[in-house]
Parts: sequence; structure tokens; C-alpha cells
Amino acid sequence: MELAKQRAGIMRGTFLIAVLLVAGGIAGLAVPYFTYTQTERVVDVGPIQIDADKTKSVNIPQIAAIAALVAGLALLFVGMRE
Repeated sequence: MELAKQRAGIMRGTFLIAVLLVAGGIAGLAVPYFTYTQTERVVDVGPIQIDADKTKSVNIPQIAAIAALVAGLALLFVGMRE
């Protein structure tokens, strides 16, 4: 009986990881990059402080998104077979 409960817990965890991988893969394919703003101190001399906002972007490699999608689908498929 305990083995069945333990196996159900493992399957639930596998299912959760698979769904997260599939969702991340789809999101990575749908949004190839994201941007964010970072505040950086430019001048700090005594009472004078000047900050500048810099916009940075991060590219999401398509191969990573595809790999996450395929891995998630494979986990779902393996989990359904057992």
C-alpha cells in the first residue's frame, strides 16, 4: 500500500515538472526575448548622486525552448504509459 502512495507522489511530481517544461517551452517560442530596466549609479560624489536607467534585453535561444518542450512532452508520454 505504501509503495502505491509513494509511486503516486512520484508520478504527481513528474507530471508537474512535465507541465512546467511544456509551458516554459511554449513561452520561450512565443516570446523570443524579454527586456528589463536596471537603475545604475553613474555619479556619487558627496551629496551629489546621479542615477541612470539602462534597458537590457535577454534573448531566449529557440533550441532551449524546443528542448524544454520536447522534454516535457516526453515526460508526459512516459508518465501516461506507466
